[in-house]
Amino acid sequence: MRLLLTDPIHAGLDARAGSTLICVPSLNQWAVFLVASLLFIQVPGPSLLFTIGRALTVGRREALLSVVGNGIGLMAQIVCVAVGLGSVVAASAQLYTAIKLVGAAYVVWLGIQAIRHRADARAALEGATTARPTEARGASLRTGFIVGATNPKTIVFFVAFLPQFINASAGRAGLQIGLLGLAFAVLAIASDSVWAVLAGRARDWFARKPQRLDTVGATGGAMMIALGASLAASK
Repeated sequence: MRLLLTDPIHAGLDARAGSTLICVPSLNQWAVFLVASLLFIQVPGPSLLFTIGRALTVGRREALLSVVGNGIGLMAQIVCVAVGLGSVVAASAQLYTAIKLVGAAYVVWLGIQAIRHRADARAALEGATTARPTEARGASLRTGFIVGATNPKTIVFFVAFLPQFINASAGRAGLQIGLLGLAFAVLAIASDSVWAVLAGRARDWFARKPQRLDTVGATGGAMMIALGASLAASK
């Protein structure tokens, strides 16, 4: 197990040559992994709080796009773990801190922008502004990706968590980690999407009186600032 945790790619080289085993975790490993992943995803954390904050701040559609971007960011981390870079981040306190602070600063910046522009949603509802769907769609995906890719805690989690469900006798541990990570990202996207819709409905309720959106935007911004501060302060 120590080899799998520190060098997931080369661990597969120890598999017997000519093995006919399929290079995937066993059904039992998959079952345990899916249950454990669902439990982990439902614990309130950066991704969930970010999703709710986005839904309250910019709306349901943009929040859902941010969820997809966040999932893509998670996959970028999983690729790093699969090729062994995740172990480097987990072992380097300086690199871990640098990535954590960059991600936290970005979330705080988003929160500040949300508070500064808290009247934009009300102005849009009142017909004072014109939306630009194409740019908003790309910006929402990019925002979610940056938040997902710069969360160092998930890198450390993947390094410690994913190798536990590898079918060592099948070899190609890196490929197995990639498959497990993809499943985790899909589950995270599905779960966060549900939360985005629920939060978006709450935002729609406030939107019945456009003036309420100022408070909603400020609340969502404050939530993201608090999230960023907690990320920066965490150890």
